[in-house]
Amino acid sequence: MMTGRKKILISNDDGVKAKGLASLIEVAKEFGDVLVVAPHMPRSGMSSAITVELPIRLRCIEESEGLQVYRCTGTPVDCIKIGFDQLLNNKPDLVLSGINHGANSSISVHYSGTMGAAIEGCIHEVPSIGLSLCDYRPDADFSLMIPYVRNLISETLNNGLPMGTCLNVNAPEGTPKGITVCRQGHGRWVEEFDARKDPHNRDYYWITGYYKNMDNGMDDTDNHALAQGYVSVVPIQIDMTNHGHIETLKKWKL
Repeated sequence: MMTGRKKILISNDDGVKAKGLASLIEVAKEFGDVLVVAPHMPRSGMSSAITVELPIRLRCIEESEGLQVYRCTGTPVDCIKIGFDQLLNNKPDLVLSGINHGANSSISVHYSGTMGAAIEGCIHEVPSIGLSLCDYRPDADFSLMIPYVRNLISETLNNGLPMGTCLNVNAPEGTPKGITVCRQGHGRWVEEFDARKDPHNRDYYWITGYYKNMDNGMDDTDNHALAQGYVSVVPIQIDMTNHGHIETLKKWKL
């Protein structure tokens, strides 16, 4: 890595060969030296999972001026952890995760490997952004999102983020109308397991389901922003304490 330049650590959950990752790398290179540590295969839905019972293997697959790309057999969070512990001499200036193929708005922030990596960067006290596009296709067009990504990187590098806060950014498919800072939508995934039989007559299951929006028409959420064609930006806290309920709990007969 070149000295005196910003250092940016990037990961994702779609795998090191994903088109969204390639798009993010190209933008990040405009701002400094880039270190990529990404899963060797898609690891969606990993949230903040870490690998504890298997060895993790790491291999450099690309190296050029200002860019190093590593393939990692671990989860997205493993990728960030090993980047900090084994590949960086000092903290990076920014951690980026994505660009994910598919939305990570609302309650999906809790399941997302993309956001797991961003949250891990935040835990390491580095400004971190998770980025997603509402298009699940492997050949999704990220070009219309890139100007917003560029501005977000610039503003984050210039202004920083509060300790313990990272950004969850989602872009609609197509040309965005603009960008909106908003709150996480209130909703949940309603799981429906499709029960089947294998050739040996043993049960197995595929998880399916649908998203249930529980905001009742509220217009200050990421879901609403995306539905209206805007890029949503939600500040996410790693401290999950409900501080307002502490005094109430103290009154319980515990």
